[in-house]
Amino acid sequence: MAVYFHEEDLPEGVLAAGPVAVDTETMGLVTTRDRLCVLQISDGKGDEHLVRFGVGSAYDAPNLKAVLADPARLKLYHFARFDLAAIEYYLGVVAAPVFCTKIASKLVRTYTDRHGLKNLIEELLGESISKQQQSSDWGAAELSEAQREYAASDVRHLHRLREALVPRLEREGRMALAQACFDFLPARARLDVAGWADKDIFSHE
Repeated sequence: MAVYFHEEDLPEGVLAAGPVAVDTETMGLVTTRDRLCVLQISDGKGDEHLVRFGVGSAYDAPNLKAVLADPARLKLYHFARFDLAAIEYYLGVVAAPVFCTKIASKLVRTYTDRHGLKNLIEELLGESISKQQQSSDWGAAELSEAQREYAASDVRHLHRLREALVPRLEREGRMALAQACFDFLPARARLDVAGWADKDIFSHE
């Protein structure tokens, strides 16, 4: 198992076929203001790849974009809504189809309100990760080893989490509902960027 660090694009051919786990690190939580700094991606075979974008980046990443935009390759996220918005806004591609472990958790782990990635990994996989670097400066000229390990850990477990969550969705009869939510996520992300982040357009008000 290794963590690989790349500047501005993913090398061609480093990912195996099949689903990929994806996550992003930005300068903050406002997509249009806080630039995309790092994108993490893993094919679930044991390695994680971190792609860092510098200040003033043109986000010309043809190899990475080809993987993200591939409609035949499932993308696994935890809180896909945020990552999809950042990826489309900065890289110009819709990184779908989607499986979101946070939504899956909310649909089947109704016995708890703890749906963070750390909570899921602890309960479903019996492992622990550190979230200490979550709010660190991802735009720094050099990323620390702790930042790189944190970023890698955010995609390291998503394949196994999906394997644990799908049987629960099927058991509770909520797989079709989950899929409908996943299919809607790119549109939900566009609503966020367009100004409806805090408004429920489906409500009567």
